[in-house]
Amino acid sequence: MKNAKGAFKVIYLDTNIEGKRMTFGEAENYLKDFGFHIGGNWDYDRGMFDGILYRKDGKTIYLRMPFQVIEGELDNRNALIEFQKPFIIKHVVNLGIAKDSSALLSATGFAQFQKPLDKDGHIPNQSNWQEFGEDIVGEIMDELRRKHD
Repeated sequence: MKNAKGAFKVIYLDTNIEGKRMTFGEAENYLKDFGFHIGGNWDYDRGMFDGILYRKDGKTIYLRMPFQVIEGELDNRNALIEFQKPFIIKHVVNLGIAKDSSALLSATGFAQFQKPLDKDGHIPNQSNWQEFGEDIVGEIMDELRRKHD
């Protein structure tokens, strides 16, 4: 996906995870071994597993693996999910102390989900990040196949 200036803001990955199904609990347990966690953008019928690829100076590049709930609801670990097309995205956050009512929460670390300054920041070296992300998802899929064989 490109912004108005033609720079890539989201890098979609070509992987074999699209269409794969498993229970939410199985996916959550399995993916945490690879550093992934359920992101804050979830609802009862969809969500994303987020993994951090890079973090420095308030800039974070995430590998996101979105999914839809096929059976049940996400508040149940037995809900059946189906993975969609994974992507890479960059967030830039303000490392300074906010001057609003949530400043105390930010300073103490309780406001971990502050609004990014640029939630869909430009990602340099897109082809390198795309290859890196596709390799990670490939490793996840290889390990998943080994566990189920």
